[in-house]
Amino acid sequence: MVTELRDMSFEKDDQAVLHDKHSDYDGETGTITQVIENMFGDATYTISFEEGQETGVPEDDLEAVDADEDEA
Repeated sequence: MVTELRDMSFEKDDQAVLHDKHSDYDGETGTITQVIENMFGDATYTISFEEGQETGVPEDDLEAVDADEDEA
């Protein structure tokens, strides 16, 4: 039996880039403000930007921001 280990890639207050061509915030960097995990273990995120927020964002639409880049 193979057990799949699932780590949430993003936590509250993480910085991420949104990749969703249907969003007004496509390509923008925002802050994860909420993580919602459903009963199947899948997570969706609320990400806030300077001019608003996007809710129900799947992990596949987010790209982590390297912490070293923020400090440079």
